[in-house]
Amino acid sequence: MNYLSALAFKKIKILFLIPFFVSCMQGESSLYDFAMGTAFSITLYKHGQYKVLDEIFTNIKTIENLMSVNIPSSDVSRINAAAGIEAVHVNEKTFKVIERAIYFAYLSGGAFDPSIGALTSLWGIGNDNRNDSRNDYHRIPLQDDIDKILSLVNWRNIVLDSENNTVFLTQEGMALDLGAITKGYTVDRTVDIIRNAGIKRAKIDIGGEIYMLGEKTDKTPWRVGIQDPKGVHGGIIGFIQTGETSVVTSGIYERFFEKDGIHYHHILNPFNGYPADNELLSVTLTASSAMDADALSTAIFVLGYENAGFLFETQPGIAAIFVFKDLNIKMSGDIDFTLTNKAFNSAMQE
Repeated sequence: MNYLSALAFKKIKILFLIPFFVSCMQGESSLYDFAMGTAFSITLYKHGQYKVLDEIFTNIKTIENLMSVNIPSSDVSRINAAAGIEAVHVNEKTFKVIERAIYFAYLSGGAFDPSIGALTSLWGIGNDNRNDSRNDYHRIPLQDDIDKILSLVNWRNIVLDSENNTVFLTQEGMALDLGAITKGYTVDRTVDIIRNAGIKRAKIDIGGEIYMLGEKTDKTPWRVGIQDPKGVHGGIIGFIQTGETSVVTSGIYERFFEKDGIHYHHILNPFNGYPADNELLSVTLTASSAMDADALSTAIFVLGYENAGFLFETQPGIAAIFVFKDLNIKMSGDIDFTLTNKAFNSAMQE
């Protein structure tokens, strides 16, 4: 490979500040960088597409600047600061994501809830600000604190005004956290940019949320590895063979800490205020929209295998792989999965 900076003729590359573009001998153009608290990579199966990659990078940073809870000037931070006080005018992109998030909150009966921000802040799992006592990786919140925060978690108290693009949180102390839908939205918008550029084949990976666009030149299926939720990072339990689709996973291994032998992960149950605990290690969804799969995988993980069946009835295009703590695997919907890790046991498709 010949390694080139995206702005090789204009700027010196600085790690994670300027996008790192790669031009491949096989006719590929790729982008590797870091945003939204995660690494991402974009591969376009067409040579020399630096302009498209630059547009993708700019769009990813724009979405981060609008929707990150860690950026004080973002739309989401401004909404949270004005909770119980006033409605906040936001960018159209932010409004659409919140609107879609509320839809999935309604659909899942609150298992997915974008108003969970105060609770995620209380636990602080995955927050890098270790000097902040509120975000101690090894501190279990007091039950009284959890109970107080739970009174602020209610998606029904998010008021949208579509005519003016405003968002209002009706209770002081409420907070949005769009982390369970923003990456999926970013993947979908990246796909839009690639399609609009006339590029037929691409692979998008934003923090493990994947979209395979188009078909391979030899017409064989794409192969997407499924993370081993109990193994080392990068280890897989098997792979999906698929055509064009998104592949999104929610699991206990992404951000977590352990204390007194107990594993505390970042997928919080908005009903009881604790990390979701229903015998699942991970849920992987395939769907036409990465944003929808992002929200649904969280909702399904919170609800658990036995209680999430109604979501598959309302969303007929999705399929799932469930990985359980006892290392059993079950599947739902139309999905072609090959198990390669002998430590796991695959059941017949539901």
